[in-house]
Amino acid sequence: MSNANDRQHGGDHYKDRGIQPWDYVAANNLGFFEGNAIKYLTRWEDKGGIQDLEKAIHFIEKLIETKSPKKDETQPERFGI
Repeated sequence: MSNANDRQHGGDHYKDRGIQPWDYVAANNLGFFEGNAIKYLTRWEDKGGIQDLEKAIHFIEKLIETKSPKKDETQPERFGI
């Protein structure tokens, strides 16, 4: 029985890599946003070009958004304090 790394659907842009992006993501217990950013950063020169870099940035921006402290909207704004 073959494993998932023995085949790739939609191209061969990961075949010559030292490690498959999903193996790196799994080995480092990374989340969805990090994993997708790594995927796009890994393949950008071989598949999507600048658009893949923009996609990586988009996932990183969303990660930052989800990890940034939320402003407590129940507290009034304090100026000069």
